[in-house]
Amino acid sequence: MAPEDAPLSVETVLVPVDGTEEATEAAEYAIAVADRYDADVAAVYVLAEAVTRAIERDAVDHDAVAEETKSYLDGLAETASAAGVSLDATVAYGFSQTKKTQHPGSVILDTADEIGADFLVIPREDQREDERDTLAKAAEYVLLYASQPVLSV
Repeated sequence: MAPEDAPLSVETVLVPVDGTEEATEAAEYAIAVADRYDADVAAVYVLAEAVTRAIERDAVDHDAVAEETKSYLDGLAETASAAGVSLDATVAYGFSQTKKTQHPGSVILDTADEIGADFLVIPREDQREDERDTLAKAAEYVLLYASQPVLSV
């Protein structure tokens, strides 16, 4: 079935990432979905709580955080480009000390609404004692509250 005959129309696929292997795999799925539907991919790098808190306290090297996220997102952009898919990327704080309702799940859904994403691909990471399990905490929330179709990988 050709994409134009498919019952689903997809223009923008949103994939939240956090630098983990699971997030990279989800981005690869997002790129495949975008390729199938001739859509674009938007990646939002959701900063972990520990990183967000350190940034707010000025207790982390901002340049190092920026370089790490840029390097990761550049790698995703290269993967997307090789597949002939356009990828736009942004970075967001997953948590806020001043906005109680800001958490990774709300950041993902707010981003989806802001950019008009019509399909989401979210990694379901193993729950582990790791500061980089940010998206594991968000997956269930996104699955429960997203108004768009969601692929959980």
